[in-house]
Amino acid sequence: MQWIIFMLLLFISSMEMLTQNRWKKQASAGLLENCTGCVLCSEDNGCITCHHRLFLLIWRDGIRQYGMCVHTCPPGYFGVRGLEVNRCTKCRSPSCESCFSRDFCMKCKDKFYLHKGQCFRQCPPSTTVQPGTRECQETCEPGPWSEWSACTHEGRTCGCKWGVETRVREVPGAAREEGAACPALLETRKCRMRKHCPGGEHRTA
Repeated sequence: MQWIIFMLLLFISSMEMLTQNRWKKQASAGLLENCTGCVLCSEDNGCITCHHRLFLLIWRDGIRQYGMCVHTCPPGYFGVRGLEVNRCTKCRSPSCESCFSRDFCMKCKDKFYLHKGQCFRQCPPSTTVQPGTRECQETCEPGPWSEWSACTHEGRTCGCKWGVETRVREVPGAAREEGAACPALLETRKCRMRKHCPGGEHRTA
């Protein structure tokens, strides 16, 4: 009885090896379509495993799926390298053209704008489109202008015909995000000074 079981297992193992060898020969001989780069290839489902440097891309059509071995993953997918197989994984968002991970987009499709790894049809509030790109960047709302400073020239408040006065404004709350699109926070303008200094020259503090 044990001998019969042993022979049966040997027969099953031999059949599996013959099947795998047939797939390999068909792939290497080009008898199956889209088997380029495959280690194992199925006539019904395409590539099953790929060479080490390639990625396995699974196309799904309803309940049917078909495998291809590719050097780079197509738009809407990102590559994940593993110990046994490298796979092309689909970005979660359908509006994402290129992603770093399943939920973090790096480039959006046309008519969408990128902000913090997500794609939007319009930039979110408190953001604006960065010039020359389809990315949204933070904006900031500064507070009111200060009063104009004293009119000075090289530290002097008199003794010259013209000087410069300045005013500033600040962004309230926490420091603004790096790269935020802020309007001017400092302004200067030309001003007329007293040409003569009564009682000697005075300087600003």
